[in-house]
Amino acid sequence: MLDARPGDFRITAVDRSPAMIVEAAGNTADAEVELVVGVAEALPFPDASFDVVVAMGVLEYCDFVAVLRELERVVRPGGTVLVSMLNPLSPYRLFEWGVYWPLLRLLGRAEGLLGRSADRRHCVPKSGIRALPAGSLWRRMRKAGLRPVDVVHYDLTPAVPPFDRFLGKWTRRRERPADTVTRGLRRWMGTAYLVVATGVR
Repeated sequence: MLDARPGDFRITAVDRSPAMIVEAAGNTADAEVELVVGVAEALPFPDASFDVVVAMGVLEYCDFVAVLRELERVVRPGGTVLVSMLNPLSPYRLFEWGVYWPLLRLLGRAEGLLGRSADRRHCVPKSGIRALPAGSLWRRMRKAGLRPVDVVHYDLTPAVPPFDRFLGKWTRRRERPADTVTRGLRRWMGTAYLVVATGVR
C-alpha cells in the first residue's frame, strides 16, 4: 500500500516481536506508519479503532477464537476484516502434514540410529500450526460477531512436496499471479484462502 498509494492510508502495524517492529521501522522510515509491539489476542487499541483490519498469516499460530473476537472489537461498524488461513483440506497440505513431514521425521530417527550426527539428520520441528477449513472459519467468524461475505482460495498448487519445488519453478514462470486465485471449482488446489468480513456492531 505504501508503494502503490502513498499517503492514502493511515497504517498501524502490530507484531509480537520487538525485532520485527525494528525491521519494519527501517523499511517504513519515510512513511506515516505507527508500529506497535502487541499480541493478536489482546490488541492494544480502543474499540472501533479501524476501518480495515488485516490479519495475514496470524490465525494459524494464535488462539484464533480470541483473535477473531479482538478483530471484531477493533474494527468499526461496517468496516472490513480480511484474514488468511492455510487450507488443511488441499491435497498439498494433506500430503505435507500427513505424509511428507512424518516421513522426514521417521528418516531423521533412522539416521540417528545409524549414528548420523544431529546436525546432519533430516528433521521437521513441530510447527504449532492449527488450520481450519474455510467453512469452519466462516462459522467461527460469525460466532465472533463478524459477517463473512467472501472467500477466495489462492496459491493453487497441484504438486505435493517435494515435487512442488521443481515443478513450481517451471510452472510459476508461465502463469500470472491472478491464475493462483479462484472462487471456482479449482479452489480445492488452493493451499490457503482469504476471508473477507464486515464489522456488525
